[in-house]
Amino acid sequence: MATPMLRWCCPGRRWIFAGIGGGSRHGRGVPTGSTSSGKKGQSSVAQQPLITAQKPRKGEREWAAVVGLEIHAQIASNSKLFSGSQVDFAAPPNSLVSFFDASLPGTLPVLNRRCVEAAVMTGLALDCHINRKSLFDRKHYFYADLPAGYQITQQRLPIAVNGSLAYSVCVGKRWSQMVTRTVGVKQIQLEQDSGKSLHDNLRSQTLIDLNRAGVGLLEVVLEPDMSCGEEAAAAVRELQLILQALGTSQANMAEGQLRVDANISVHHPGEPLGVRTEVKNLNSARFLAKAIDYEIQRQISELENGGKILNETRSFDYKLGCTVPMRDKEGKQDYRFMPEPNLPPLLLYDSGSLPTGADPQQVIDIDQLRERLPELPRVTREKLVRQYGMLPEHSFALLNEVGLLEFFQNVIKETRAEPKKVTSWVLNTFLGFLKQQNLAVSESPVTPSALAELLDLLDRKAISSSAAKQVTDVKKGNPRAINKLIGLVRRATLGRADPTVIKEVLERQLSS
Repeated sequence: MATPMLRWCCPGRRWIFAGIGGGSRHGRGVPTGSTSSGKKGQSSVAQQPLITAQKPRKGEREWAAVVGLEIHAQIASNSKLFSGSQVDFAAPPNSLVSFFDASLPGTLPVLNRRCVEAAVMTGLALDCHINRKSLFDRKHYFYADLPAGYQITQQRLPIAVNGSLAYSVCVGKRWSQMVTRTVGVKQIQLEQDSGKSLHDNLRSQTLIDLNRAGVGLLEVVLEPDMSCGEEAAAAVRELQLILQALGTSQANMAEGQLRVDANISVHHPGEPLGVRTEVKNLNSARFLAKAIDYEIQRQISELENGGKILNETRSFDYKLGCTVPMRDKEGKQDYRFMPEPNLPPLLLYDSGSLPTGADPQQVIDIDQLRERLPELPRVTREKLVRQYGMLPEHSFALLNEVGLLEFFQNVIKETRAEPKKVTSWVLNTFLGFLKQQNLAVSESPVTPSALAELLDLLDRKAISSSAAKQVTDVKKGNPRAINKLIGLVRRATLGRADPTVIKEVLERQLSS
């Protein structure tokens, strides 16, 4: 048999093996998004694993991949889901732990209203059906960083179900080849986070930090409607933007505020789904795409060589660029789900069913939350393209960088320059400057007013484009002096608008 070589055909949702020297066989691409429901008690991604993988038929080269995601987003709230403990990422270890968080006897949960509102708003933004009645359950498992020995979640009746998430993915090398796809949202549920285990290999010990224990999470379960890492990463990025626009989660993946578990399987088109593996705790969209694509390739290679896929949990080693086994899932884990006895059913209302004389602080009105929904990223991008005539890829770039859209809009308000010129300067010169200095938009020494003033000088042809770009040439001077330099340029142009003089002023100040 010729050595197999994988070729990626994500746009057609196909994975094809071609033998080196043996040609390739292209069959018709078959959509692989399946929405078959999982059994109760299994992982919430709706994909049924088989007992063993199907052995490839002789000569069969085409494979279809199926990818589903479970996304955990930390709710943007000042306190935890069931206690009054503060939430602070940078706090010293075990400094934000209440009696309930430590699971001391006699402590009872008190539901955080803010977390419920965040779940409802997220469900509305994703076109979910909001359940007027939802239930809390105990999910039992024993980890050192889970003091109670169980997690409070919503396994039986979650707060929101049956939604959809539209995202854009590029099917070629050009932005013009971008298409919009939709993935189903199976459910959104509220649950507690666990603590954090810190492994000290030097002393062969594990330390426990319970600051994170009890922090409110939104678990967003996406149906297995995706077929490659690029699609999954694009869906997660879009969800991240939606959560940030809503204010329901900061969704900072670097701080663990958005974590993704990916469920992946491969099969021959037209045949039953294969055995799936789960890749846990992916905290980067880039690593998510790499992990999924590697796992698809690994499974195909294993099956092509006569092996079988184990139903197991794996992790992604970003240094090696591969997934590695964590634990076997062949034996079904019994979480012993049971109703949470200390929490009554969560009841939500709309304007038509709101009880007469009810205390507004004690009830949640779905219609009122719907009115508070902000403009979603998809609508914002369409508006930018329509209002300023910018390319779609530029609208994506403005939204993908936190704070960049607001910066752009403030510059637009204060300058007479054309929107296309402002877009070019913000996305190329300004954003390039931030990347060089490793700065966030909020940390930028260049203010919107300063950049607007510089663009006005350019627009009046008081200075040349090359002279203007020297202002943001961070290699020649202190970036903190940029606003001052722009002021010098403005004052110089009041008397004489000679570009040579302006250039001399800039060079003298930048070299000092």
